[in-house]
Amino acid sequence: MTAAEREKLDTYLRGIVLNLPETPGCYQYLNEDGEIIYVGKAKNLKRRVYSYFSKEQQSRKTAMLVNKIRDIKYIVVKSEEDALLLENNLIKRYQPHYNVLLKDDKTYPSICVTNEPFPRIFKTRNIIHKAGSYFGPYSHIPTLNALLELIKSLYPLRTCRHILTEENIRTGKFNVCLEYHIKNCKGPCIGQQSREEYMKSIQEAKEILKGNTAEIGRNMLKEMQFLASEMRFEEAQAIKKKYELIEGFRSRSEVVSNTLHNIDVFSIEDDESSAYINYLHVSNGCINQAFTFEYKKRINETPEELLSLGIAEMRERYKSTSKEIIIPFPIDTEMENVSFTIPQRGDKKKLLGLSVMNVKQYKLDRLKQAEKLNPEQKSVRLMKELQDALGMNQLPLRIECFDNSNISGTDAVAACVVFEKCKPCKKEYRKYIIKSVIGPDDYGSMKEVVRRRYSRIKEENGILPNLIITDGGKGQMEAVRTIIEDELHLDIPIAGLAKDNRHRTNELLFGYPPVVIGLKTNSSVFKLLTQIQDEVHRFAITFHRDKRSKHQTSSALDEIKGIGEKTKTQLLKKFKSVKRIREASLEDLTSEIGASKAKLVKEKLQNEDALL
Repeated sequence: MTAAEREKLDTYLRGIVLNLPETPGCYQYLNEDGEIIYVGKAKNLKRRVYSYFSKEQQSRKTAMLVNKIRDIKYIVVKSEEDALLLENNLIKRYQPHYNVLLKDDKTYPSICVTNEPFPRIFKTRNIIHKAGSYFGPYSHIPTLNALLELIKSLYPLRTCRHILTEENIRTGKFNVCLEYHIKNCKGPCIGQQSREEYMKSIQEAKEILKGNTAEIGRNMLKEMQFLASEMRFEEAQAIKKKYELIEGFRSRSEVVSNTLHNIDVFSIEDDESSAYINYLHVSNGCINQAFTFEYKKRINETPEELLSLGIAEMRERYKSTSKEIIIPFPIDTEMENVSFTIPQRGDKKKLLGLSVMNVKQYKLDRLKQAEKLNPEQKSVRLMKELQDALGMNQLPLRIECFDNSNISGTDAVAACVVFEKCKPCKKEYRKYIIKSVIGPDDYGSMKEVVRRRYSRIKEENGILPNLIITDGGKGQMEAVRTIIEDELHLDIPIAGLAKDNRHRTNELLFGYPPVVIGLKTNSSVFKLLTQIQDEVHRFAITFHRDKRSKHQTSSALDEIKGIGEKTKTQLLKKFKSVKRIREASLEDLTSEIGASKAKLVKEKLQNEDALL
């Protein structure tokens, strides 16, 4: 686009913006092909649209959107609530590129009550509104199955697909099936159950699906007490069984308080790319709807904007008429005859807490699913969390960790393990025999190893780590820092893992002077750090044991001229230890390695005994 064309376009768009009404409505941005690329709502159309063209308020993604706008359309509505509902419908209809995308990666089942003369009740994913009334959808399938099982136990309704009209029943067109004989159906197909009685069961089943189980239970209790007063005990017992089924179902449902009725509850969790919104509907103290859904972000929408959109979507989808909506924080949305509540205590606070717990669990489940499909995603997430926790300038793509191992200063060794993208890179592991330190000096050993490793990497222009971790606290960190910064003049962040008095790692230290980083010990990042610590400890201990073992076995056998590695291995495999080789007879040694070698071994070991 030339400068002249750009100026002409800016003049055109400015004219539209300056003439927008200051009323509620929805605005639509169109690209050069006339496609709607963004839909938004506003309490004040002029002020809201103008904010997009104010450079001070533009983020990078918003600037990309504005750069593609070639025309602006708008729709004026009566209220902010109407604008919210219209925005939701327009987004679903046009699915603009820059709007948040509601992810429905599967169709959740609903419960259908058909419009037939003798209705059927069943689970379905195929919604045909003319065919009947639908309850749901249910994201939690066990809840749906429990409702169907309860209705089946309370009311013997038909499951057949016969067209039950009065004429077909009167002419005897049908025969009873097995369900009739096992008393799961009262046989309306042959006139054994009247339509009035059947429809009474259907109406009560609908009330259960609406969540009005408390009212049905109270009616059953009254009927049971009336029948008992009339001495009709068998009928009362039948009602009692149904009443117990209802109460049993209510006890398994999430009952908060019988005073809470017809309330919607919403909560939200988000990250850089997605937002997760949980919706609960409460009726008579019971949660009869629970649904969590995901929005894909496009231009850094705020949690307030996303929650407003989610409220409109769920209330429309579930045909909610609740006059009270519980939310976790204030939102700039008004609805006619609807109040928004941010509870601080009591039963409503418990409800909000339950919703928050559900949305966090859903987010965690989605994250685990994504990480199974793409393991690299988990590594990036862990590195980003560690970077944020430590305030580092770059991702810790390469982490190196050191540990020392010795027994009272003897056979002192050290080890370095390398993790790249949170995974062990074993070909980069290194072992070190301590050369310049005498006695049990962990700090001196650490300085030697760090100096040897990074001076060599520096000379060879090798790859330096993004983070160094010491298996120890402030002392070890300072030992590393004096070499890295003061001696080698390298800029590498240093962290330390400190243990408590029970020798359990419980703190991450970072910085100079070192400070404790507030990471929970059960967090994924802390588990990664302890995995690195355990790996370097294992590597160092294994190396130390091998060296100590070699030292112990070599003291007696390796100094015998004429006895090579193969013969030594053969003897140790047969006799298991140097002590047993020393105690073995010349005949036993001869049978194993031959007479000449057996004589050499026997004489050498006898001379050592004499010296002792």
